[in-house]
Amino acid sequence: MPLTDVLIKKSTPRDKPYRITDGNGMYLEVMPNGSKYFRLKYRFARKEKRLALGVYPTTLLAQAREKSDAARRLLANGVDPGEHRKAKKLALAKSIENSFEVVATEWLKQFSSKWTASHKFRLLRRIEQHLLPFIGKKSISAITAPELLQVLRKIEARGTLETAHRVLQICEQIFRYAIATGRAEQNPAACLKGALAPAKVRHRAAIIDPNELAEALVKLEIYQGTPQVKAALLLLPHLFGRPGELRHMKWSEVNFETAEWHHRLSKTDTEQITPLSRQVLEILKELQPFTQRSDYVFPSTRTVNKPISENTMNSALRTLGIDRAKLTAHGFRATARTLLDQDLKFRPDIIEQQLGHAVRDPNGRSYNRTTHLPDRKLMMQSWSDYLDKIKAQKILRIKAANFIDEITVV
Repeated sequence: MPLTDVLIKKSTPRDKPYRITDGNGMYLEVMPNGSKYFRLKYRFARKEKRLALGVYPTTLLAQAREKSDAARRLLANGVDPGEHRKAKKLALAKSIENSFEVVATEWLKQFSSKWTASHKFRLLRRIEQHLLPFIGKKSISAITAPELLQVLRKIEARGTLETAHRVLQICEQIFRYAIATGRAEQNPAACLKGALAPAKVRHRAAIIDPNELAEALVKLEIYQGTPQVKAALLLLPHLFGRPGELRHMKWSEVNFETAEWHHRLSKTDTEQITPLSRQVLEILKELQPFTQRSDYVFPSTRTVNKPISENTMNSALRTLGIDRAKLTAHGFRATARTLLDQDLKFRPDIIEQQLGHAVRDPNGRSYNRTTHLPDRKLMMQSWSDYLDKIKAQKILRIKAANFIDEITVV
């Protein structure tokens, strides 16, 4: 007698499990604790097997019969329904394990120790905002170039072309990691070079005219903010490092005896030695009584355990009336690169080495941190002397102009 909903509801537990058959191998098994299971009994390769079809009432009678019919269709085609289910579960588990989100998270964890906190945050934000909502749950090996392009087109459509290119670069690295770890065979991101609209190159504002630079140097001297921010501003043109590296400077990295700053470059995570001129050492020594309680040379005003924020120096430049279209904190790098070559006649490879750029020797090998150190020490002192010279000349011109104005008024 086939099963009915009424019969299932009326079935009560007994001391031992018992079965109520439905036909074609399907039956309901009632357990002593009152649980009711739909099962299918079948034979495959001369062996009797069981297949779970669901638990009543989560699975209703009609649903159990549909699963039973599907299983018998597999049997008719020579497929063991039990093994088929195991294979599907395994495939699903592997799909989840090898999803883009899982691989991307693993990639971040694997390499983030080499990045600055701000760089890691930017990467994570771009992945979470632009990639995970669209391809995060998909198996990374199943993602195609057209599918990835469609995701990038969404970023393009918002007019953020530079972001689209940066997200593509992130994808290239994630897919390379997936290939290296055996989760993918192709890198669809590598196929998309040239598929995106070119991003507009935005050069950071910089001053390359000595007279305009001298005017900016004079303004830096009159900054009325906290000692650490003023010192950071004064050091920016002298050291011309990346602002993020400067604000993370620690007292333990500064060697006053050798006049050197030993630190790591944020872009390459390699060690760098920056020679400190006499002027730089004087600024640091004047600042030391104010911030020596902190590990950081330029600690935040809120806590000594963190450096000044990413936007502090640019905000300070704005308060001095220096237009962001003319000069930014990062722009002092381009200023130094240009004038060290143009006015002070230092070799480009020495300048590039001090800027922390990848410079190769004639054999194609990267220079190490101590390469050209004597030359770079000479260059950094000459650069500070040059800055002092043009600043002093500017001050004299300003005083002369004011004196002439006073005479004219009298």
